[in-house]
Amino acid sequence: MQFRTLGGSGAAVSEQALGTMTFGAEATEETSHEILDAFVEGGGTFIDTADVYSAGVSEEIIGRWLAGHPTEAAQAVIATKGRFPMGDGPNDVGISRRHLRTALDASLTRLGIDHIDLYQMHAWDAYTPIEETLRFLDDAVTAGKIGYYGFSNFLGWQLTKAVHVAKANHFAAPVTLQPQYNLLVRDIEHEVVPASLDANIGLLPWSPLAGGWLSGKYEKDVAPTGSTRLGENPTRGMEAWKERNENPRTWAVVDALKEIADAHGASSSQVALRWLGDQPAVTSVILGARTVEQLRDNMGATDLVLSSEETQRLTDASAPTPDDYPYGTAGVAQRHRPIAGGR
Repeated sequence: MQFRTLGGSGAAVSEQALGTMTFGAEATEETSHEILDAFVEGGGTFIDTADVYSAGVSEEIIGRWLAGHPTEAAQAVIATKGRFPMGDGPNDVGISRRHLRTALDASLTRLGIDHIDLYQMHAWDAYTPIEETLRFLDDAVTAGKIGYYGFSNFLGWQLTKAVHVAKANHFAAPVTLQPQYNLLVRDIEHEVVPASLDANIGLLPWSPLAGGWLSGKYEKDVAPTGSTRLGENPTRGMEAWKERNENPRTWAVVDALKEIADAHGASSSQVALRWLGDQPAVTSVILGARTVEQLRDNMGATDLVLSSEETQRLTDASAPTPDDYPYGTAGVAQRHRPIAGGR
């Protein structure tokens, strides 16, 4: 396992993070602890959760594992999130000072620790001035309750605004952003990736296997069945079977993954994860696993090296098809049009 700095901070984290949304839902506590054991044994140190995962149970499961593994806990980098409702009150949601104060304290209690390494705003809140949120986070850093903070699911302009508001007020700077990013979902490359590179923000991609589509377990025009996410719910959100099955781009990516994986004696999942981990601004790729076997296979991506030709093949096969302007051909031509003075 290789290590990278957490965005613009000096903290070192493993290049793969363990996502724990399955804990308490798709994975029992016993299985969750086995997954944590396997992750640490494989060299992982970065553990990501959120207060809303299994209504707080994910944090509690991690807390009991940390308490039982003091040596491993001393090296672990713990990240959690706050923003979504954990109660029914009008102030039990959002990224206001009022909600974050109670949400942060509750997460600390469930995790059984007195300090969270990375505290993330789970999504933008249009009702709360970003100055209020950033002031709270700066205070939390000063108080020693959190080491760093970041965001999740922010758009490019939202990230840039937060960065500049923090700078203008001399608040601690954000260090990370957690977006959806994978070979089938690359639209963040238009705005979010450039904004992150500009501000030295580290990306922590979630859904790196596109809900299982990049694992190679699905076949064209063969509806999934059994105990897979789409087998259990074929209309599941952005991962829905019908739309992606009918998109030729999906199968071009899947076929390229399989051919490259076969050439390396690797799995399609490992190739997809390696491509993502090699992208600009990416600090750590968040792995979600229901079983220890899934996790160990995914962690094998750390030993894989793709050639420039293989990387380019995947990049070309997965290229998004934006509108002609501003992100398509006309937009690119406009941005690179020579102007007076030779610039």
